[in-house]
Amino acid sequence: MDLIRKYFNSLSNKQLEQFEAMKPFYEDWNSKINLISRKDMDHFYERHVLHSLAIAQYLKIPTKSSVLDVGTGGGFPGIPLAIFFPDSNFMLVDSIGKKIMVVNEAIEQLQLSNVVATQQRAEEVNKTFDFIVSRAVTNIPEFLGWVGKKFHGKSRGSQPNGIILLKGGNLKHEIELLPARWIVQNHPISKWFSEEFFETKQLIHIF
Repeated sequence: MDLIRKYFNSLSNKQLEQFEAMKPFYEDWNSKINLISRKDMDHFYERHVLHSLAIAQYLKIPTKSSVLDVGTGGGFPGIPLAIFFPDSNFMLVDSIGKKIMVVNEAIEQLQLSNVVATQQRAEEVNKTFDFIVSRAVTNIPEFLGWVGKKFHGKSRGSQPNGIILLKGGNLKHEIELLPARWIVQNHPISKWFSEEFFETKQLIHIF
């Protein structure tokens, strides 16, 4: 939690309580269902919560925006973002039912009224959103094939609407494979967070 306070010093008491409650919740569920590796669980706030909040460092999601989290797994980045942006609406999808079960438990436990979670493949979602977010689900060209037509083109905020991905490693080849109509902005997360874990992590904004 100290890491969250280090980078985000204007959170409300309610938000701090919600972030505080996340670790014991996931520790309990992780003992029943293997959601997060034990090594990562030891660095829960750094590798899951703070990593998710790189999107909040990059972008102030406008009030009443709609956000789709694809392949949310245990609820990342969607749940930390939903806590951070309580006035926007989040839909979290994953094809694995037991993961969505845990996400729905988290939504109830953390009292998140701005989140729904469903067991669904991205291709089956029949809505459009202001933003689509995801953490390292698949390669970028394939991901765009799933969701490229599922976001609104107009933006009400300072940044364009679109797709925001959290990924690691060398992404040059994946980006080069994208059709020319896509605008791709690549941001190293290390410019926001100084921890070693983030040295190879990137935020990709596609619109």
